Amino acid sequence: GNLVKELLPFSKYPSVPLTALCTDISTKMLLAGSKEGHVMRWSIASFLEDPQNSKNQIKEELCWRAHSTEVVDLFHEEEKNVVVTASIDGSVRLWHAMNGYYLGYFGQPRKLELLDISRLILPCDVNNFPTTIKEESKHMEKKKKCEYPLMLDRDK
Repeated sequence: GNLVKELLPFSKYPSVPLTALCTDISTKMLLAGSKEGHVMRWSIASFLEDPQNSKNQIKEELCWRAHSTEVVDLFHEEEKNVVVTASIDGSVRLWHAMNGYYLGYFGQPRKLELLDISRLILPCDVNNFPTTIKEESKHMEKKKKCEYPLMLDRDK
């Protein structure tokens, strides 16, 4: 728990309490749901192979807004490659596990098409598209080695 908490400040979204966690069967991927309705996907395979090696880190790969309220549960269905999320608003939604694309919700009038990820749609209460996290960015390292700290200039 503390390790994930340390990673969250480097996420696109501010650090918030995690409310649901799951992994795939082979424990290569960690999925987390947050109190604010986000789902984050991390690659944990290299870290679990050799946690003492500092080069093997947990890497955030994807983040998306799944619900407008808290995610209370989630699981990864590997055969269909989908993530199922549930929220305190009572909705249960399906997402493509690799890119965070919205596939539909339980109880919708149309048939769920799990293979059609060609069109990017969003639920009515979500307006942020999934964010793919690139490899470890160099600008984060530079922030740590700042030679000139920011100073308040009241004249400006």
